Amino acid sequence: MLAVDGLTKRFGGFLAVNQVSFEARQGEILGLIGPNGSGKSTTFNLIAGTLRPSAGSVRFEGAEITGLAAHKVCRQGIARTFQIPRPFRKLSLIENVTLAAYYGEAGAISRAEARHRAEEALGLVGLPIDPSATTNGLGAAALKKLELARALATRPKLLLADESLGGLDSTEMEHAADLLERIRTRMGVTIIWVEHIMGVLMRVVDRVVVLDHGEKIFDGTPALAAVDPRVTEVYLGKGRP
Repeated sequence: MLAVDGLTKRFGGFLAVNQVSFEARQGEILGLIGPNGSGKSTTFNLIAGTLRPSAGSVRFEGAEITGLAAHKVCRQGIARTFQIPRPFRKLSLIENVTLAAYYGEAGAISRAEARHRAEEALGLVGLPIDPSATTNGLGAAALKKLELARALATRPKLLLADESLGGLDSTEMEHAADLLERIRTRMGVTIIWVEHIMGVLMRVVDRVVVLDHGEKIFDGTPALAAVDPRVTEVYLGKGRP
């Protein structure tokens, strides 16, 4: 479904992503993992159109999307969440998600259809559709759910989930992981999940790609990643078992 080939990003003299290549297969949950500063979010930003690559290509369903603006990438069928949710605080939950649905189709659907998609997305993540429900008082877990709902309302084929576990306690992490698995099952959405917290993610993903200092060091199953010497060194330090 998604083919990343030789993706590279330089910021002046700093090489943030260096010749990264991987594929996401239709229907899978792919974990893109690595320690802080390994290039995960930069890679996401290059795929999603937030940043333009210095080199390399991104193909989605066989079509070249390298360097497309973020709104054009979204309308190709790729949605993303952000590490730090920034909802429209003056809008209700349903209005936040309806706006995302309308944006995702470039206004080509009716407002009634956009609202219907918003209600479906909110129901899937377990947030209220009541027009009086606002963002006031939402905790970290609920804000992450709202971020997911906004992405799902665009009806994506591919979801880029950026650090969905950040700021959550252990129970909330488990629920977030289960939610991503449920989204894959119910909506048939392929998911690439960026995360630096390995434990819960490794229970859910089908395959992992590991980055370190902007380079890919592993691509394979979670079981093999757990015993790979380079992955172990990155997470535990040299000389650790």
